[in-house]
Amino acid sequence: MGEWFDIKVEVRWHGRGGQGAKTASLLLAEVLANAGFYIQAFPEYGPERMGAPLVAFNRISNEPIVIRGTILEPDIVTVLDATLLGKAGVFEGLKPQGVLLVNTPLSPEEILKKHETPATVITVDANKIAKETIGREIPNTPMIGALVSYTGIISTGELITHLEPILKAKFRNRPELLSANLKAVRLGGEGFKVDPRKERRVTGVVR
Repeated sequence: MGEWFDIKVEVRWHGRGGQGAKTASLLLAEVLANAGFYIQAFPEYGPERMGAPLVAFNRISNEPIVIRGTILEPDIVTVLDATLLGKAGVFEGLKPQGVLLVNTPLSPEEILKKHETPATVITVDANKIAKETIGREIPNTPMIGALVSYTGIISTGELITHLEPILKAKFRNRPELLSANLKAVRLGGEGFKVDPRKERRVTGVVR
């Protein structure tokens, strides 16, 4: 059993309007609920115009979640737009033993040269993956793949198994987007780069 998953994991998503941060938190919640976890997903409401910074949250636990309200000290901060680093409170409250997962073509070493953090830095070029699979730079599904694969909350195979019927319903009139997004998830789970300071992954499935 993974050390984080004895109680709960708190995730904060940062993105811009149109990148799918809110959708990512909702998809992750539905997948993990179907996988047997207790889950919360909620956005921080504000202007949701295209390109405006926005924040969404997940709480994940193997026990009922009684806490409510905004997540102040996340275990994982997932950033869909690297231009938000150093802005919009991205690093605020991130635990030193936590994870910063960034959508960027840069390596973790290059991110650390610009932004100091004791947290583990993980990078994945989710825009490139999305462009090559979906045809548009909407990085949310590759980022879900990277987050789940790195943490080991569930396996990538289990993620895809639970995600497929959800996306099938969502894209019932565009089946090509179903296969494209599932491929993006898989490639996101395979394509991340790990902080050289902390090679150890957080592993373990709660069940």
